[in-house]
Amino acid sequence: MKQKFDIITSTCVPLPLENVDTDQIIPARFLKATTKEEKFFGDNLFRDWRYRPDGSVVEDFVLNDPTYSGCILVAGKNFGSGSSREHAAWAIAGYGFRVVISSFFADIHKNNELNNFVLPVQVSEAFLSELFLTIQNDPKTKVQVDLPNQTVTNMATGRSEHFDINAYKKHCLMNGLDDIDFLVDSKDKIEQWEQQHK
Repeated sequence: MKQKFDIITSTCVPLPLENVDTDQIIPARFLKATTKEEKFFGDNLFRDWRYRPDGSVVEDFVLNDPTYSGCILVAGKNFGSGSSREHAAWAIAGYGFRVVISSFFADIHKNNELNNFVLPVQVSEAFLSELFLTIQNDPKTKVQVDLPNQTVTNMATGRSEHFDINAYKKHCLMNGLDDIDFLVDSKDKIEQWEQQHK
């Protein structure tokens, strides 16, 4: 889902669980799918937590709780561990999340999110704990993620933190470019370089 990033302000969906792995994000049986349709993967995000084996809804799972909504997922430490399946990032994007906030991301999953126009924002343990508590006390709490300035702000408390991001990926997100788009966009510069270095 190619969307330009700038400043995103949204309510949040809290998932205060640590070590959420990619098999929990999208179970392995969905890796056989022959589609990359966003709705298909989004509908099956956290499938085994959202639904029972008979297909009935697990009412108390956060994605099924109408109390919480928004395009920001706030997750516990070590999010996206396990296998390197890109399908996990497809599912997160397909559900409609544009930002995932955690105190630590598995490296491969973090890059998969970036490649699929989901912004992983890594914060301190203290900031994450405060955010979970604030959302618990008021589910309407909003968080502002400012990609140009690389800051994330808890709007309820006013507390902000700076987050790191690769400069190339930041450029791509802010301009709505994937890797191929970036190369096409740079075609003139590439051709000029080739002419100068014959």
